[in-house]
Parts: sequence; structure tokens; C-alpha cells
Amino acid sequence: MRSRLATRSTRLVLAAAVVTALAATTACGPEDPSETGAAAPSASTSSSASAEGTESGNNGGGEAGKGGTEAPTGDKSGYGQSCGTNDLDFTVTWEAQPISHYLVTAKAKSGITCYLDVNTPSVSFGSGADGVASPVGQGGEDPIKLSGSSVAYAGINVKTTEGEGGKQFENVIIATSEDDPNPAEVELPDAPTVDKPIVTNWSTKRDEVIPRIV
Repeated sequence: MRSRLATRSTRLVLAAAVVTALAATTACGPEDPSETGAAAPSASTSSSASAEGTESGNNGGGEAGKGGTEAPTGDKSGYGQSCGTNDLDFTVTWEAQPISHYLVTAKAKSGITCYLDVNTPSVSFGSGADGVASPVGQGGEDPIKLSGSSVAYAGINVKTTEGEGGKQFENVIIATSEDDPNPAEVELPDAPTVDKPIVTNWSTKRDEVIPRIV
């Protein structure tokens, strides 16, 4: 009788031990990978790949931007631009024939290529409104390219009134346009009496810039 009870007790103890072992194994199973770092390589690789991709993308973009910035564009300074007054050299001479007038000659400064795309020069004597030359619309080519030895001409008649009225001036103020911030002051060959002056358009032909009232 005791032998059977002992045997049965032994079986119960063994069964309990097995259940306990299985429970322990089941409880520890899900925790072991994280504790041992089994899942870490996957997360680390993904992060590393993402970081490398971002860094590569940034470097690629940076190099592309740098390349775009440093791409040669060529030196186009002084070419294809509108002529400003400070791009030109002016001379004024006295012409007696076929009628007396002053001839303005404009030439591009060394190394400059530009275009006179405003047909009529701005010409004045002194700072008063009565010294501003009125355009008469004679001559004219639009635009005129100035470079090297090429020149443009304009004609000025300083006095279009009869009698002795007017003021004397030794210089004339010339600009390529009315709003040019850098007008040129050019010395005249003499000191003429100025009263209601007129000016022609620019032209490459001298005989087209003889100022007449029409």
C-alpha cells in the first residue's frame, strides 16, 4: 500500500516539476530576444542605412549646388548693355557749314560695347528749365552699337531766337537719357549765347544731324 502511494507521490512531484519548467520557459521565451539583443541588429541596420542615405543625399545635393554655383558663365561685362553716359567719351566741335551748329561725337570707352537705345540725347545748358534743348527728331537710328572706333553724332543749335536774348555758357551737359544719374559736363569750343536750344537724334551719319527747326 505504501509502495503505491510513494509511486503516486513521486509521479505528482515530477508532473509538477515539468509544469513549472514549462511555465518558466514560456514566461522567459518572449523576453530573451530583447535581453540578449537579438532584435537590435535589425533596428541598428535600418537606422544606419537611413543615416547613410540622408548623408549621401545631403552630400549629393551639396555637390550639385556647389557645381551649379561654380559653373563658368563667361565674362559679359560691358557687352550687350544700354549705353550709360559714363560708358562714353564725348567731344563737341563747332561746325560752320551748311549752317552753324555744334556737333557732339560719342564714342564707347576702351573695352566697352553698348547700345544707344534711347534715340535722342538729353542736352542742357545750366540747371534751369530754359536751358534744356528740345528734340527736333532729325536723323536717328535705333539702336546704335558703339564699340571700338565706331561713333554716333548729334547736332545742337544753341540759339533759335532772333535778337540778343539768352545767356552765355562755357559747358554743355550731355546724358544718354533724362534719368541718367551720371550726366557728363563737356567744355564747349567757345562761350556761345544760348536761347531755346534744340538737339537732333543720334545718328552714325554726320549730314543727318544738322539741326533745323521744322
